[in-house]
Amino acid sequence: MLVNVNSFPRHDIYAAPSINKRQKLSFTIKTRTTPSYNAEQFMHDHIVLSLRHKTLISHVIKDMGSDGILETKAYDPSLYSYETAMEALSSLITRKKRGEPSTIVEKYGKLDRMQMYVEILGIKEEHMAELKIIHVAGTKGKGSTCVFSESILRECGFRTGLFISPHLIDVRERFRIDGLEISEDKFLNYFWECWHRLKENLLKDLPMPPLFQFLTVLALKIFICEKVDVAIIEVGLGGKDDSTNVIKKPVVCGISSLGMDHMEILGNTLEEIASHKAGIFKPLIPAFTVYQPSEAINVLKKRAFELTVPLDVVSPLDPKELKGVELGLAGDHQFINAALAIALCKCWLQETGNMKDYFQNKNSRSNLPEPFSRGLSTAHLSGRAQIVYDASVKSCKLLDEQENSSGDLIFYLDGAHSPESMEACARWFSKAVKESESSRFEIIGESVENSGRSLERENLHSRKTSKQFLLFNCMEVRNPHVLLPQIVNNCASSGVHFSKAIFAPTMSKYNKVTSAASHVSSDTATENLSWQFSLQKLWEKLTLGKDAAINLESNKTTTFSPDVDASQKLISLNNHSGSTAVFPSLPSTIKWLRDTVRRDPSLRLQVLVTGSLHLVGDVLKLLKR
Repeated sequence: MLVNVNSFPRHDIYAAPSINKRQKLSFTIKTRTTPSYNAEQFMHDHIVLSLRHKTLISHVIKDMGSDGILETKAYDPSLYSYETAMEALSSLITRKKRGEPSTIVEKYGKLDRMQMYVEILGIKEEHMAELKIIHVAGTKGKGSTCVFSESILRECGFRTGLFISPHLIDVRERFRIDGLEISEDKFLNYFWECWHRLKENLLKDLPMPPLFQFLTVLALKIFICEKVDVAIIEVGLGGKDDSTNVIKKPVVCGISSLGMDHMEILGNTLEEIASHKAGIFKPLIPAFTVYQPSEAINVLKKRAFELTVPLDVVSPLDPKELKGVELGLAGDHQFINAALAIALCKCWLQETGNMKDYFQNKNSRSNLPEPFSRGLSTAHLSGRAQIVYDASVKSCKLLDEQENSSGDLIFYLDGAHSPESMEACARWFSKAVKESESSRFEIIGESVENSGRSLERENLHSRKTSKQFLLFNCMEVRNPHVLLPQIVNNCASSGVHFSKAIFAPTMSKYNKVTSAASHVSSDTATENLSWQFSLQKLWEKLTLGKDAAINLESNKTTTFSPDVDASQKLISLNNHSGSTAVFPSLPSTIKWLRDTVRRDPSLRLQVLVTGSLHLVGDVLKLLKR
């Protein structure tokens, strides 16, 4: 059901030029410009930039072939390797903390600079328009909404580009072409082309773009050269002043659920935050959102009215509408994101002249077309409600090697880091734990008549003791006094209680971009664990009461050495029946968890990893996922 909150007329859907679906999706080895690029005109565009930015020194492409193919230079691998590219990206990370005012007087505003950057790369408004962009902002669920949208339109036969953030392990995760992250070779070709062209056009008032600004223009360049039919772009932070708001004419905009996050930048009220999100609205461009708190929806409606934006509020998807199909992303909150994605994709089909191929009634969500159902069920997004069985654990001695599912150590990973997303994470984890227990006993019951060997195996499973552990860390700008109670209270209300809470620092460094192949350091000599001890102390207060929160200061110098049996050190560190622990590193944490289940085959550990996407990404890297 769509609730229309504005009554502005939409464009006639059949008046829009139809996009031809690509029935055969393939990659090309060479990097081509879009069909609208003319080689001679393209070179001219680089010589003469807009009058607004006429002070810029333009750059002429000298390797443009007569057929319009960008003939990439043969780079010396030792000079232009992937790791070298990561070092170059790391140099773009700003050193100031979020929310700190800049000490540099800048001649141009952020979006003015973004416009200059895209022009230097030869990207014109008509090229951006050819991307047929879906632009999505929000506090929580915007990434999931983008992933659902991409998956749906790809299943409809369109060539898709997806730009999301942040990445968990490798920066290439941010750029997907037809559902797959961009290859290393292609990434390097596009990266160095953009890097060198921007470097050659530096001015006193136009430095190299900071990291996210660079990645944004890189994404636009990639999608244009890859000739995608649709680009789904996730806002990085906020909306109005976000780098992605260089997009002037998207096909449709979406705003997912709003809440309190990034207050140091967006403001301390929902009204202020909603105002930033509504900044992606464009005149006459249709927009969709989900049910919001009254103070937020009022701001969205007001801005929509000012810009003559047709704004629709989308109700959550009813599971019955999926007719037995499960969403590819777990969690009840994903029915909200899936509904928004359906609305965005329907509108996109409508605006591009493809609606009649899938829907007879544009206002009906019943009888979802098969490509929509497939897209919703096959969508995937690492680190959000993700379950990973640790394959390195081989503790079940009664099973053949090929029969061992390594189910003794199970990680439940979710990068929740706001109060609302933490609540959703806790509910998802509690439900997953309950369902795993239920399915385990169902299997046992069905196996009574099996062979003696199978019965022996099922009896072993029935004897397993399930315990829930928490592995938590959050950035210091977050408020753990708000985040941790969401975990404790929501899990407890579902009957799920943590046997142990573990706190460890992340491996990721906020001043360095690393790749999946980057070395994992086990050096913990310089690690400051004061933040982890403060988290431990807060957890003790929440779960054991104020009187139980004894002085932990004496423990601050007691940590686990990576080369010492951590389980022995754990006993001395924990003061309350081993209910909490601080580890000096994630590698030592994972090692201790694995050693624990190997020593006790009857133990089944379910570990919730949450509080930070950096934490989740680091754990996935250690698990080789």
